[in-house]
Amino acid sequence: MAKPSETLLARVKAALPDLHPSERRIAEVLLSFPGELASYTGSELAQLSNVSNATVSRFVRRIGYGSYEEARQAVRAEQKAGAPLFRFGSGGAELNGAVAAHAEQSRANLDATFARLDEASIDALARAALAAGRVRVAGFRAGQPMARYLGWQMTQVLDDVATLPRDGETLAESVTGLGACDCVLVLALRRPAAVLDPLLALLADSPVDVALIGDLPDLDRRPARWRFSCATSAPGPLLNHVAVMAVCNLLAARIIELSGSDGRRRIGAVEDAHLRLGEL
Repeated sequence: MAKPSETLLARVKAALPDLHPSERRIAEVLLSFPGELASYTGSELAQLSNVSNATVSRFVRRIGYGSYEEARQAVRAEQKAGAPLFRFGSGGAELNGAVAAHAEQSRANLDATFARLDEASIDALARAALAAGRVRVAGFRAGQPMARYLGWQMTQVLDDVATLPRDGETLAESVTGLGACDCVLVLALRRPAAVLDPLLALLADSPVDVALIGDLPDLDRRPARWRFSCATSAPGPLLNHVAVMAVCNLLAARIIELSGSDGRRRIGAVEDAHLRLGEL
């Protein structure tokens, strides 16, 4: 018996050994392109798999769904969550219109994200980072390189910035000891690592200032002092993170702009070190 929390792929793979040959043909189609179930009718999937409509109905019940529509809704939820395999179609990879579609979606994501931004909140977080003894930026999976980008930009005017977990450390070792004078920025993106919620709960029990940047549907319900929701809709298999990077860029820029004379002194010292080391 399939568990309600199991994905379509998990259910199909678990049922494979017991499937009738005609049902197995459906399974092979879905394992290759599981996202197609969201757009195909039962009759279309039957035709694609070269089986009868009744076989399709029997198959979805065998893998634990009450109806074909219930299975379609499960796949749509996976697509919305950002699972690339569920967003990957079988229609080929022609370029026709792809550049324009991606450019238009990027603009739409930027417009939707920046329309929701509150300038006062951006500046409040920037000032909190500047006043903090330590600033930490956490990111997992797609959020990890964005966290490194944001942390790197902030080091231009901040002395103690690190991306979590730090190299060679566990996450627990990286966050233990953070206190009231510290600030943690978390990139909270869809299909998050399992450790995200425990981390946020741990930080919520501490006096640390926490900010969330991401596209989780329930971002506003996650524990944090500041939350910046980003649109990441995409026309292809990968979510579009242009707006997330833009928010990181805006925040880093405001931190630098608000850093005043202390920031200018640090930037000057860094430039002097660049000259002495001959790095650039």
